[in-house]
Amino acid sequence: MERKNGHKNHRHIVKRMRTVQEYDSMKVYASCYAASLNCHYGEQKSEKIAKSVTAKINYWIKTKSTVKSEQIRNEIIKNLKKIDKDVALIYEHHLDLS
Repeated sequence: MERKNGHKNHRHIVKRMRTVQEYDSMKVYASCYAASLNCHYGEQKSEKIAKSVTAKINYWIKTKSTVKSEQIRNEIIKNLKKIDKDVALIYEHHLDLS
């Protein structure tokens, strides 16, 4: 993400093991897409869900400089529940199964 002055505006994520990395919207997209596919949705519907949630998370995270990965996860779940409760359930319990 670039600011008007050409400098990148980095968002940092603090992971569970306290490591820090830059925010990657593709990880949000991929995880939502995978959860949708696990609900036996086709590629088109899965893409639509993933794009919608990713856009909402990208907008939400603009106001943050550092967030915990758990905060992002909770925000994803909140947005998925508004779109598709089955996908939200799969996403929410994915870590329990891994």
